[in-house]
Amino acid sequence: MWTPPGQNQSWVSEFILLGFSGDPTFNRILFISFLLLYLSSVLGNGLIIALICLDIQLHTPMYFFLCILSLLDMGCVTTTMPQMLVHLLARSQTISFASCWLQMYVFGALGLTECIFFVVMAYDRYVAICHPLHYTVILSWGLCIRLAAGTWACGFFFSLIHTFLTMRLPYCGPNVVNHYFCEGPSVRSLACMDTHLIEMVDLVISVFMVVAPLSLILASYIRIGQTIIKIKSTQGRCKAFSTCASHVTVVTLFYAPATYIYMRPNSSYSPEQDKQISLFYNVFTAFLNPVVYSLRNKDIKGAFLKVMGWGRVASQ
Repeated sequence: MWTPPGQNQSWVSEFILLGFSGDPTFNRILFISFLLLYLSSVLGNGLIIALICLDIQLHTPMYFFLCILSLLDMGCVTTTMPQMLVHLLARSQTISFASCWLQMYVFGALGLTECIFFVVMAYDRYVAICHPLHYTVILSWGLCIRLAAGTWACGFFFSLIHTFLTMRLPYCGPNVVNHYFCEGPSVRSLACMDTHLIEMVDLVISVFMVVAPLSLILASYIRIGQTIIKIKSTQGRCKAFSTCASHVTVVTLFYAPATYIYMRPNSSYSPEQDKQISLFYNVFTAFLNPVVYSLRNKDIKGAFLKVMGWGRVASQ
């Protein structure tokens, strides 16, 4: 049992994040690679947000949700990457207990919000394809704002539970976290007590925040698939399928690694493997989303040309 400082044990006041390598030369290579990924992610998602805000033709529920997705991606990658870049070049790789707590909370909040938000985006595609004539009536701006606000509220609430339960554990021994940021399972493995109960709570949260959203997304796409099959026009079927393919790709890139990390017992914890897998749903997903979901979209391309003043030239 943990006892306060000044008695038999002491409270850990900071953690050391090991990162990826102890070789300075390799770290410089990683720094350049991750810096380019980070800047590309921020610029790509920032461009999407700017274009949607500037072009009135993109002021629709679909692009409103895309704008929020880009904002979430920017937030997730900015929560972890800048500090990782600093640690790749700095001699000290420490992070204070409070900073670790804050990083874990914000990253978890944004990640959980994104988990639920993919359900909202799937619902948007369901209404657009299955009920096209009632699209703007069903997805009114009032409902869109309530859906967005609800996902953010759920994400931040459940992240608070996860972070509070993890960081209130007694950390009185090793303080070296074999990760590049303060991720829950990595930090929790250093606790000086049995974490079985907290693992069970996390599993319940994961079921509610991962399995339930995935089930709703799957149900939406089953209905969408049934509707697409009934479309007589080949061009119409291809257009309907293309609007969903990007969303399915993004959902797969995000959910597959996140499910592996958070929905398994601590006994199967593998630090080196977890670091690599977490890069996919943290860094690479934020980098690929603008390309997969938005920059390939002709409306986004048209908005970009219009903002750059090339719209008239392209139409001539």
